[in-house]
Amino acid sequence: MIERADEVKIVTYHPEYQKAFKELNEEWITAYFKMEEKDYEVLNNPEEYIINKGGHIVFALLNGEAVGTCALIQSKESSTVYELAKMAVSPKAQGKQIGYLIGKALIDIAKEENADQVFLETNSKLVPAVRLYEKLGFKHVPVSESPYERCNVKMELNFD
Repeated sequence: MIERADEVKIVTYHPEYQKAFKELNEEWITAYFKMEEKDYEVLNNPEEYIINKGGHIVFALLNGEAVGTCALIQSKESSTVYELAKMAVSPKAQGKQIGYLIGKALIDIAKEENADQVFLETNSKLVPAVRLYEKLGFKHVPVSESPYERCNVKMELNFD
């Protein structure tokens, strides 16, 4: 099989990608908002806050470089509820369907984990992101309490 040089490869978390997880997220957050205390906690310690608590992180590699990432965080309240969080795609790789590919990969993982629901929190000014989540099947629901000031949109994907 011949691999195309511009082919996107989705891989799961490995400690060597921790720096990319933090840098990709800092890049997009600071482009639109300000980093918050919760951002620093999670981005500096993804194994402690996500992986070791039943969650998952995936990366999109383009020509071997991590250009996108997203996390699936298991809820503290229920082992069948997950949050889709920390999705970030490098500006140099946008337009290559990377957000869709990493979102779909994590939704597939949630299904494999027998999840009942995946939710996410975002901001209405991120119109392309909201449209992406709608394309992935997420539906708008009322916003509840959030650890992030920037959150004004909540969406859920329920599995029947």
